[in-house]
Amino acid sequence: MGTKPNLLLCVWGLLLGCTVGRFVVEKNSLRVTAPSSLKGTYECAIGNFGVPMYGGTLVGSVLYPKVNQKGCLNFTDVNFQSKPGGFPTFLLVDRGDCYFTLKAWNAQNGGAAAILVADDKAETLITMDTPEEGKGTDDDYVENISIPSVLISKSLGDSIKKALSDGEMVNMNLDWREALPHPDDRVEYELWTNSNDECGQKCDSLINFLKDFKGVAQLLERKGFTQFTPRYITWFCPEAFLLSKQCKSQCINNGRYCAPDPEQDFSSGYDGKDVVVQNLRQACFYKVANESGKPWQWWDYVTDFSIRCPMKEKKYTEECSDQVIKSLGADLKKIKDCIGDPHADVENPVLKAEQEAQIGKGTRGDVTILPTLVINNRQYRGKLSRPAVLKAICAGFLETTEPSVCLTPEMETDECLVNNGGCWKEKSSNITACRDTFRGRVCECPVVQNVKFVGDGYTHCEASGTLSCDFNNGGCWKGSQGGRAYTACLDDYRKGCTCPPGFKGDGVQSC
Repeated sequence: MGTKPNLLLCVWGLLLGCTVGRFVVEKNSLRVTAPSSLKGTYECAIGNFGVPMYGGTLVGSVLYPKVNQKGCLNFTDVNFQSKPGGFPTFLLVDRGDCYFTLKAWNAQNGGAAAILVADDKAETLITMDTPEEGKGTDDDYVENISIPSVLISKSLGDSIKKALSDGEMVNMNLDWREALPHPDDRVEYELWTNSNDECGQKCDSLINFLKDFKGVAQLLERKGFTQFTPRYITWFCPEAFLLSKQCKSQCINNGRYCAPDPEQDFSSGYDGKDVVVQNLRQACFYKVANESGKPWQWWDYVTDFSIRCPMKEKKYTEECSDQVIKSLGADLKKIKDCIGDPHADVENPVLKAEQEAQIGKGTRGDVTILPTLVINNRQYRGKLSRPAVLKAICAGFLETTEPSVCLTPEMETDECLVNNGGCWKEKSSNITACRDTFRGRVCECPVVQNVKFVGDGYTHCEASGTLSCDFNNGGCWKGSQGGRAYTACLDDYRKGCTCPPGFKGDGVQSC
């Protein structure tokens, strides 16, 4: 029961006092391609909002505004939207005077494709986070930020500003391809979550994410593409406060596992210990479901519980939970055995393992924020939304092993919409080698109606094999003579165009 080193958990209210933990700043790389004086690769810190382009890259040109250089006001008189054929705009703003999220929101509304925030002092890069609950969140703009954001060092920011003031164009490539490890054809990920539904916007956002992501999570899990583990943060009560009102209302198992009071009011509503018990029930449901070979059922339980047993309707109870468990056909007795006696002065193996898992190992920092998503042992940064999280999970697969859900239209980058992405295209039949993926566009000769096109994908593609003459006559000559049709296209696996017997010519333009 003694104090555990590095356990990063601050005791709520009067139980203040927390140990110093290890917070890992997740980074991506920034490569300046022009001017030559700035060429090179630099580190930048990924913001904990917006949509980082995990697995992909983004090329753009930097702009530093003449006014509103901290980005705290709307950019009403300028438009950063790139023109056809031009580079997307990366807006550079200075740190200070307002929240990072407001800077990003204003940049996005101004048409910028990404925002770079230059630090205002020489220091180690930090993670730009969202405002605390109730501060700077009068509306839902934070949830609507969709551009990527990064923090760069003061020295790099100063260098970019100087180059721009000297009339030089600053181009760069933001690269997230190594922001998440992608070693093999399976992704392991964890969601550090909570059953509390009365903590305001963060609780609402988490519940909405669970409901929205459930389908794709279960699909990935059923087919063996992912291994998902739900996790729950608890802390212990220091021995000096075991008899305090705060510990008694917020903790179970004699102060070993605690959670904050949902309403921050110890005299009404549900207590923190109610949250701990329900967290334990969810963890035990997953344990039992996983042992039965159906770990994906956890998603059904937590979403159904949030709908059927909300705190505001006074249904956040064991009885309501039992009804949900029974409706899903799970083994209620095994779950209750896993939960044990919350009043007993003993360790609970499940919650003890959760506390130990909170401590960071290797490249992963300690888990201190709810919710936190960890993908391939690296903490995810960005908006907790279905498209953003799915893009990050897809980036965790070894290239070419991604499941088909990663290649659906909603994951496309839309790069093929401009100049066909620089790829080959047959205008007459509207066949293109440009294919959008979550990692960016690729130029690959297509397969159309079982006909394979071959070529480099950039300058040419041609139909090959049987049925190839169905497309633009295979690019060959065709004509008629004496009421009979002739073609230089050979519908077999031979390449090229050959004039038919009795004809002479190149087979392409004439025979």
